[in-house]
Amino acid sequence: MNLKRMITGVLSTVLIASCFAGCGSSSNGNSGKNADEQKETVVNITEATFNETADDAEAETESYETRTIIDHTGAEVTLPKEMHRIVISSILPLPSVYCLFRGSAEDIIGIHPSSMAAAKNSYLINVFPELANADTSFVENGEVNVEQLLTLDPDVVFYSAANTEERALYDNAGIPAVGFSTTIADYDCVETYAAWIKLFGEIYGESETANEIIADGRKTAEEIKAVTDKIPADERPNVLILFSYDDGVIKAGGSDFFAKYWIETAGGNNVAAALKGSAEVNMEQIYEWDPDIILITNFSSHLPEDLLNNTVEGNDWSSVKAVKEGKVYKYPLGMYRWFPPASDTPLVLKWLAKTIQPELFADMDMDEELRSFYSEHYGVQLTDEDIQKIYHPARAASGKKS
Repeated sequence: MNLKRMITGVLSTVLIASCFAGCGSSSNGNSGKNADEQKETVVNITEATFNETADDAEAETESYETRTIIDHTGAEVTLPKEMHRIVISSILPLPSVYCLFRGSAEDIIGIHPSSMAAAKNSYLINVFPELANADTSFVENGEVNVEQLLTLDPDVVFYSAANTEERALYDNAGIPAVGFSTTIADYDCVETYAAWIKLFGEIYGESETANEIIADGRKTAEEIKAVTDKIPADERPNVLILFSYDDGVIKAGGSDFFAKYWIETAGGNNVAAALKGSAEVNMEQIYEWDPDIILITNFSSHLPEDLLNNTVEGNDWSSVKAVKEGKVYKYPLGMYRWFPPASDTPLVLKWLAKTIQPELFADMDMDEELRSFYSEHYGVQLTDEDIQKIYHPARAASGKKS
């Protein structure tokens, strides 16, 4: 209801009530006393009515208040201050970061199918079970179907800032959209995570909360780097990250990608540093690199035993040093896949440091690190079984078939 209309209605009530009071005084012999009582009653009633109506008007006005922010594309985006229908599309790790920041998934009504595959096979769904109710049908064959999206009636869509075509769909449909960038910090995972948290702080007007989470992540990075920055290149193990490996296609994590940050910050040399992004490679190249350590992300359904037992059809891993020495590891899966920035980013860095430089981080108890982080940031107490599930993710978490 319009505020002006509400106030006009209240004033009308006052005038009508006053007329009734006047009529009552002219027809009663004891008119002075009765008239005063009637007027007092009218004043009390109208004052209460006015206050109640004004409160309703104020509440409704607040629900239509807006906040303007600058997203990671540099666009000025005007959002309603009250948002209860959130869709997260092409920025796949963001549901976990949203849940970390907001402490709830109740307002998320839609997420990407790949995000859902990770959620259902991660710990995220345990802590925020309401996320399972989010719709995924608005993404078809990897693309947003804007007509289907409109049926969800979203207040806002959070998407990957690099996807300009997707942004055009939202603009044309009149849907407020906020772009979150994966390249804003030159693939520094902790700083990318910090940038996402900072933007959430601006979106929700909760910068203090954002700053606390950011400070915790940066503290972890500083502690790890204080050790690993001192390691000479020739004393660092050579590490290969298998970013994806399904249907016989092998993609390694190179430079201009998160792999560079993870490996170098945790104390290793990236064997694929000369390549850009996630680059396709063959076994001959891997034989030439002969990595000391192999890390498999959860964007692949393969597990360490597939390489260690040499059971991957079409590829012979038996002669690779990492395989011969049993140093093939699967990234854990906590609240999201532990490779891109996500809500567990500080933990990822600790796990990698412990894995790549076990002697230098011998005093780090990863079980305790997990328990402490999840207690502080998610308010949950991990059991031994929970921790083992995080360390040993299911193949299905990749969202792909083996």
